[in-house]
Amino acid sequence: MKGNCILKITACLTFCVMLVQGFASGQMNVDEQKAFSSLNSHIFQSHLKFLASDLLEGRAPATRGDTLAQKYIASQLQLIGLKPGGENGTYFQRFPIIGTTADPSMELVARSGSKEEHFKFREEFIGFSGLQEENIDIAKVEVVFVGYGIVAPEQKWDDYKGVDVKGKVLLMMNDDPPSNDPKFFGGKARTYYGRWTYKYEIAARKGALGAIIIHTSESAGYPFQVVQTSWSGENFSLPQSKGGSMKLSSWLSESASKRLVGMTGKDLGAMMKSAQSRKFNPVSLGITVSVHLHNTLRKLTTANVGGLLGGTDPLLSKEVVIFTAHFDHLGIVKPVNGDSIDNGALDNASGVSMVLTLAEGFAHLSQRPKRSMLFLLVGGEEAGTLGSEYYAAHPTFPAGKIAADINIDGVNMFGETRDLSMIGKGRSTIDEAVNAAAKVAGLSVKPDQFPEQGSFYRSDQFSFAAIGVPTAYFDTGIDFVGKPASWGKQMAREYNETNYHQPSDEIRSDWTYEGTMQQAKFYFHLAYLVAGNPAMPRWTRGDEFEAVRLKAVK
Repeated sequence: MKGNCILKITACLTFCVMLVQGFASGQMNVDEQKAFSSLNSHIFQSHLKFLASDLLEGRAPATRGDTLAQKYIASQLQLIGLKPGGENGTYFQRFPIIGTTADPSMELVARSGSKEEHFKFREEFIGFSGLQEENIDIAKVEVVFVGYGIVAPEQKWDDYKGVDVKGKVLLMMNDDPPSNDPKFFGGKARTYYGRWTYKYEIAARKGALGAIIIHTSESAGYPFQVVQTSWSGENFSLPQSKGGSMKLSSWLSESASKRLVGMTGKDLGAMMKSAQSRKFNPVSLGITVSVHLHNTLRKLTTANVGGLLGGTDPLLSKEVVIFTAHFDHLGIVKPVNGDSIDNGALDNASGVSMVLTLAEGFAHLSQRPKRSMLFLLVGGEEAGTLGSEYYAAHPTFPAGKIAADINIDGVNMFGETRDLSMIGKGRSTIDEAVNAAAKVAGLSVKPDQFPEQGSFYRSDQFSFAAIGVPTAYFDTGIDFVGKPASWGKQMAREYNETNYHQPSDEIRSDWTYEGTMQQAKFYFHLAYLVAGNPAMPRWTRGDEFEAVRLKAVK
C-alpha cells in the first residue's frame, strides 16, 4: 500500500515537472510531440471539405444539412474513440428552438405631420420580433432618440435620464461612446454595452415596444449586406428568449436613418454627435412609426454534439476543459451572383474541423491530462449563440467545475504568421498558458487587432463567460510570413466586406494550410497545459465576470 502511494506521488511529481517545463521551456514534451505528429493538414481538410460542401446546404438550424452535420460530427467523435459527451449516454444535447419567418412584404411607415416615408424590408429596414407570435402590430407609436441607449452606472453614463420610454419605439446608435481611454467603455474596444443584443435587452427592460438600431459600417464593423443576409430569412430563438418581450427589434440603414430623422428637419450627424456626451438627454423626434409583422412560426429541434476524453486524476477528472466551435451557418439565402448556399467554410466549418483534428491528437496521448476534456460542437450560434447559451443553462459539468472554454470561430487558411490575436487578452490567468503555447508555435501574442468589433461578446465563449468560466478566444494574426506588413489587415477587411455571412464564404483555391497547422499546434499545447495544471484558471481581479466565477466555484 505504502509502495503504491510512493509510486502515485512520484508519478504526480513527474507530471508536474513536465508541466512546469512546458510552461518555461516553450517546448512540447515527448508524449505531446508524438501525439501531435499524428496530425496533418489532410485530416483537417477532409473534415472541412465535407462540412463546407453544398450537400449540407449551409447548415441552417433544424434543416437537413444541420442534421447531416450533427451525425457526421458524432460519428467522427466516436471513430476517434471519445465517449459520448451529450445527454442520456449519447453524443447529442438536443434543445428546442422557435423558427420565425417574417412576411417580406412588410414596410416600416414613418409619419411626421403631413410627411410620410416608407422603408422597405430588407432593402433598408430589417425587422423581427421576440414575441414569437404570428401577428404583431405597431400603430403610430412615438419615436424617441436615446443616443447609444446605454445605462452604465460605473461609467456615470445614462442615456435615458429617467425619461419614461414605456410604449415607445427607441432609435439608438450602434457601438458605445468612443474614447482613447481604456477605462472608459474599453477605449477603442467595444464592450457589451455596444452590442446590438444589449441594445434590445435594455430597451425591453425599459418597457419600449420596439428598438431601431442605426447601422453604419463603421459602428458595426461590417456593411449593411451582412445584416440583410443574417436577419432577413428565418430567425431562430430559444423558447424563452431573453429580451423577447419587445414587439419589434430592428435595424435601419444609415441612409434610411438620415431620411427618417430628416422628416422633421433634424440632422442625424449632429444628433449622433450630441449623444457622445454624458449630458445627452433623450429626444422625442415628433415622428411616429407603424409596422405590421406577419410571422410564420415553427417549433423545431437542433442539438449540440460532444465527445468526452476522461481525465486521469481522481479529483481533477471531475473538472473539464471545453473546446467549442459552432457548426451551424445561414443555410439557403437570397442568391448572390447565382449562388444561394451560404456554406460558411471559414465561419465556421474551419473551427469544427480544427476541434475534430485536435480531438484526434489528444486521443493519441499515452498519458492523458489530469482534467477531462469535452470537445463540444454547438448549434445555433449564428442565431444568437443559442447552442452555447443552452449548454450554459444546462451544462453536463457544473459551471464551477469547468476550468476553461477554448472557443474556435474561424481558422487561419492563408499561411504562417508571426503573431496571434487574443480576444480578451489580460482578462484571466489563462494568459500564462497562452504565452507558453504561442512560444511553442512560434507566435507572439497580441491583443485584439480589431477591438471596435467587440468580438469577445460575439461568439460562443461569451455564453461561458456569462456563467463565470474563464475563456480563451483568438483571431488569426496579421503579420504573415513572406507578405507585406499591411497584407494581413487587408485580407481581414476584404473577408468582412465581401465574404462574411455571404455565399462566397467557400473553400478557396488559394488557401494554404501551413498556418492552419501552426494554429493547431498552439491550440493543442494550450489545452494540454490548462488541462494538466492543478490550479484552476481565474479571472483578473475586478473583471466583470469575476464575481459570478467566485460564486460558482464555492
